[in-house]
Amino acid sequence: MDLRFGDSKPTDEERAAVDALLGPPESSWEGADRSDADLRWARGGRAARDRRDLLLPGLHALNDRVGWISEGGLDYLCRRLTVPPSEAYGVATFYSMFSVRPRPATVLHVCTDLACAAAGAPRLCEAAEARLGPESGVTVERSPCLGLCERAPAALVVRAGEDAAGATAGGGVTRAAAVSAPAAPDAVVRAALAPENAPEEPPAALAVPQAPDPGLLLLGRVGTVDPADLDDYRAHGGYTALRRAFALGPAGVIREVTDSGLLGRGGAAFPTGRKWQATASQPDHPHYLVCNADESEPGTFKDRVLMEGDPYALVEAMTIAAYATGARHGYLYLRGEYPRALVRMEHAIAQARARGLLGDDVLGQGFSFDIEIRRGAGAYICGEETALFNSIEGFRGEPRSKPPFPVEKGLFGKPTVANNVETLVNVLPVLTLGAQAYAAIGTGASTGPKLFCVSGSVDRPGIYELPFGATLGELLTLAGVRDGLRSVLLGGAAGGFVRPDELDIPLTFEGTREAGTTLGSGVVMAFDDTVPLPRLLLRIAEFFRDESCGQCVPCRVGTVRQEEALHRIAERTGADAAADITLLREVGRAMRDASICGLGQTAWNAVESAIDRLGAYE
Repeated sequence: MDLRFGDSKPTDEERAAVDALLGPPESSWEGADRSDADLRWARGGRAARDRRDLLLPGLHALNDRVGWISEGGLDYLCRRLTVPPSEAYGVATFYSMFSVRPRPATVLHVCTDLACAAAGAPRLCEAAEARLGPESGVTVERSPCLGLCERAPAALVVRAGEDAAGATAGGGVTRAAAVSAPAAPDAVVRAALAPENAPEEPPAALAVPQAPDPGLLLLGRVGTVDPADLDDYRAHGGYTALRRAFALGPAGVIREVTDSGLLGRGGAAFPTGRKWQATASQPDHPHYLVCNADESEPGTFKDRVLMEGDPYALVEAMTIAAYATGARHGYLYLRGEYPRALVRMEHAIAQARARGLLGDDVLGQGFSFDIEIRRGAGAYICGEETALFNSIEGFRGEPRSKPPFPVEKGLFGKPTVANNVETLVNVLPVLTLGAQAYAAIGTGASTGPKLFCVSGSVDRPGIYELPFGATLGELLTLAGVRDGLRSVLLGGAAGGFVRPDELDIPLTFEGTREAGTTLGSGVVMAFDDTVPLPRLLLRIAEFFRDESCGQCVPCRVGTVRQEEALHRIAERTGADAAADITLLREVGRAMRDASICGLGQTAWNAVESAIDRLGAYE
């Protein structure tokens, strides 16, 4: 792919897909018919740069319509956006859900990550690959976590075309699976061959074993309220928090959030009130709000359940955050693997806009705010906030060096507040209960309720809402942990293992830290003695090697060396396992100390904890 435009021409389908997003071309430089437009006119300068952020939606438009991105289609998109083809090619190849090589219109993604691997995903993959050959018109791809861990093993079917359809499979049959049964090859194959005939997915409430329980602060509406009905949401307390926010004023909202002690729920546990205050006080404008819904940590699916089961709550919470921080435009960066969440959020945003709850005059208060959805395309690194900013702006999703921090220079170089879905939804009870009542829940350092994603060797996998301070053992008892428990992984692939005799660990940020592990985003994966630990560690190493963006040497090289050493140990090809473990420690320290972002800094955590706490290779 060259810096220059090539001679390849887009197909009629590709041209239609791009034009549906961008509108008809305005000049021959953008691909218009010379008889209808002036060849001497071209968009340039600021006007061209301001359209660069439409590159990712344009790539989605091509991939969704045809199933892959051809040179002609990419060239046409680049002409329309005045983006060098070489740069657009670098962006297109950055994401796993895009293809720049011909492939069938239907792709079956089978999850092979931790929970699904323990539940038999390799056998499911082999069966699907054996039955879906080249003549089937279906490509089978082994995928990292699809965020369907409560239905492990899980699969996602994506079909390109003008009437593209998507379906998920897990827990028995496509789109309508029982949580307790494993996905069957027959159901997955049927879904891949005819996704439009697949049964509906199970309701989001099936992922919440505690539902229906109106006493739950974050999950109380899931399974009780129709997620498509704005009036039903308002009848169950919706928009009470926003009205109180308008009564308090922006400074009052930030004060309430600060006094509540709300910490970020994405894993870093940064005080939300401090982040909002730092953004609101910046003199540079405009300010932006970004909701990070790209939860790609293996074992995490809480944000998906919230968006599928209570989408208006997120719309309301984003509106409050924008009001407090002075943002007039918000972006919801949503995982590409969440087709139903996308449909639910698109509908909720459209309904809120139509009813005056988004737009130029929200609730008649003179406050202007709107939300735009941007779909991710399969890149774990885009969960890092600055990589997410680059992705939205139309660049490769690589992290930026800090400082400057996002509150000073974030999205489009402007002050930006970025929170994940769970953090934002927690703002609603902060305002409806009041800061003091909210802070009384949990512990002094970890306040409020917390969502935990429980999967693996348990009878009732799903999302659990508990106050901070509950113990790991109490949570696993609720989930029905099975006999033969061997280990528990806290925090996902970037977290750490604990032993079965450590179930009294309090589930708080400070409690897990004192125990030498991490709470992370709330992942709790239980593994019994039927799961081979060395293979589990190897899968974690493979995951980080695949997901490293390659920008910095410690992570780019270290994740490869880590996987190589674990391969030698697992396959007994290394002359000395002790020497490989020593090498792992050296590589792990280098990644932790010198990597530019959290991916490389945490890539060694799980392996280290398995060696030190579980004696994985003794």
